[in-house]
Amino acid sequence: MRLGVRVGVDVGTVRIGVARSDAHGMLATPVETVLRDRAGTSDLLRLTGIVTELDAIEVVVGLPLALSGRATASTDDAIGFAGALAGTLSVPVRLVDERLSTVAAQSALRASGRRAKTQRPVVDQVAATIILQHALDSERASGKPPGSPADPTGRS
Repeated sequence: MRLGVRVGVDVGTVRIGVARSDAHGMLATPVETVLRDRAGTSDLLRLTGIVTELDAIEVVVGLPLALSGRATASTDDAIGFAGALAGTLSVPVRLVDERLSTVAAQSALRASGRRAKTQRPVVDQVAATIILQHALDSERASGKPPGSPADPTGRS
């Protein structure tokens, strides 16, 4: 297992959930929710700031595929966002299958007693935490970095 902090990202149409790992790559924890800025680059600037502040070695972006494994509009959006992020960072950005991560996050929050109305501000962070933890577990099991590298041109 490589040493160093990883940052997990759950890209949504309105919000972006952010999580981080510890330096040993064992445990993912929530960091914050960043508002999506489709008209500008404030979201990319904030994520770049987080990656720099944490001295991260890698960013893991969730790739939302349909249950069948096919690409959707959300898949294309995540690939484009990951590519834009890869173009602004000096660390690798990887795309990792995230099927059902938001559903799992909502279920976990519901089980902890949070009502649906109060979940909205944190559900994206929890989804990012689930995505990152899955990536960490995958790397620990296989000995290889998870997922596939993001293409700075926005193609997968």
